[in-house]
Order: sequence, then C-alpha cells, then structure tokens
Amino acid sequence: MNTSDPRTGHETDPEAAPKADLRFYLQSARDALLWKLEGLSEYDIRRPSTPTGTNLLGLVKHTAGVELGYLGDTFGRPSGEAQPWLEDGAEANADMWATADESREHIVGLYRRAWAHADATIDALALDTVGRVPWWPSERNEVTLHHAVVRVIADTHRHAGHADIVRELMDGSVGMDKTNGSVAPGDTAWWEEYRSRLERAAREAERGV
Repeated sequence: MNTSDPRTGHETDPEAAPKADLRFYLQSARDALLWKLEGLSEYDIRRPSTPTGTNLLGLVKHTAGVELGYLGDTFGRPSGEAQPWLEDGAEANADMWATADESREHIVGLYRRAWAHADATIDALALDTVGRVPWWPSERNEVTLHHAVVRVIADTHRHAGHADIVRELMDGSVGMDKTNGSVAPGDTAWWEEYRSRLERAAREAERGV
C-alpha cells in the first residue's frame, strides 16, 4: 500500500526502492552478457567453448527464454514471442544454442524485448504477487514476484559469468563492460607473472599434501 511522504504529503510507493535495486542488478547482468558479443564474428559468438557446448549467443537465447517464462507466463502475462525450443518435440538443449538461421540480430532483439516485457511485469505488479510457474509440479509451483525476480537475477549473473570466462579465453576481454574491467591493474607481463605465481603455489600445495 502507498504511504505519504511527511515532507510533501504526496503518496509514495514503499516498493519503489526495492524494485529499483532489483532492476539495477538485473540490468547490470543483462548488459554484461550482451557486451560479451561485441566485436566477435558470427562463428565466435556461436562456437562451443566447453565439452557441454557453452557458447555466447546460446547464453543470450537461454536467458531471453528465462525472462519470458519467469517474468511473463508465470504471472499470466504471456509475451506472444515465438519460442520454438519449448514446443512439443523440440530437441534437448535447443534453447542453449543458435541455429545458422537464427541471426545475431534476431536473438539479441528477442532478449531486449524480453527485458521490456519483464520490466513491465515488475512495474505492474506488487512484489508479493503470487504466480504459478507452468513447468514446475502443480503442488509446488507458486512463487512471488520477488522470488521470481531474484531467481532471474541469479540465473542471469551466473550465465554472464560463463560468458566472461568464454570471452576471456577467446581474446582476453574481461569485465562488466568497456569501462569496468573489475580486475587488478596490470600489463601483459604483470599478468603472466601473476599467473605463474598461482601455478607455483598450486604445485607447492600439491607437493605438500
């Protein structure tokens, strides 16, 4: 419920600050994930970089579906976006990679539309609004909007971390964005010596076991 600001007499929304915090951390993860695609070829954004096939564009595709599901369908707000990877008969892991016919522009555009749809849900509903996750067992599929947003934040930051490692292994790019590397300052020589120190420490620890 709204309360009045004693200084102005105007009504205030007690959920405004908590929602702003949630939106901030969700958007920071979204932006970090998309930044990992910048400057890369079509091949590099799609190629599998781990034994389980982790790839940058697939991570974006997956997180778009997560937002549309948890912050859309769960609260009776379907987006209308086509998600063929959810259709009957879709192959396993179809949301974790992009086919040659699914362009970068299509996947990124889908993700941005998923943001807008999710943000509209957050704006429209109270944080204690209860929804039902369609793909969870019916006896335990109720969640509050607050829970759903926190879940999506956690999932997006997890995959942004995956993308950070994948991109670093490709060309050394790291960090949240171009202005925030979130790593210690140092040139190539410094980092090579730092890595060598870690390697030596690991080997010494192994010998001491």
